[in-house]
Amino acid sequence: MSLEKENFLRTKLIAYMQRLDPATPPRWGKMNVQQMIEHYAGDAVRNASGRLKIDNILTKPENLQRMREFMLSEKPFKENTKNPLMADMPAPLRYKTIQGAIGALHQEVIYFFEAFEKNPNLVTRNPFFGDLNFEENVQLLYKHALHHLRQFGVEPLNI
Repeated sequence: MSLEKENFLRTKLIAYMQRLDPATPPRWGKMNVQQMIEHYAGDAVRNASGRLKIDNILTKPENLQRMREFMLSEKPFKENTKNPLMADMPAPLRYKTIQGAIGALHQEVIYFFEAFEKNPNLVTRNPFFGDLNFEENVQLLYKHALHHLRQFGVEPLNI
């Protein structure tokens, strides 16, 4: 288990999100900064903690092992990776301000860690990578966060 990745999620992620200029255009994709933060908090982190339950695994069984190997690797997500659970156009904003979206993200990250502290054997279902434990969710959340930070030109250092 990577303590550096866990530490990044616990202590650095929010600071990186707060430093993003809301006017920065994406290097790829259609989401703006606030839409990306709301997607990451409302979809990825909530799914990892078990708050957003998705029963189906969309990946074909014969591809699941390869997908999990990718998830556990240090290979980044490709630019413009298509998420079949998302519409072609970004979802409407959930929060009036980017500060509200970052505050919600912070609360979701706290809830994620608390959920696994209360139940260390918790397993949550990811629609693309299958059933994930704490370490696997940390890896995926970390990889997903780096993907979206890079989308807006941020290359986190000293992770």
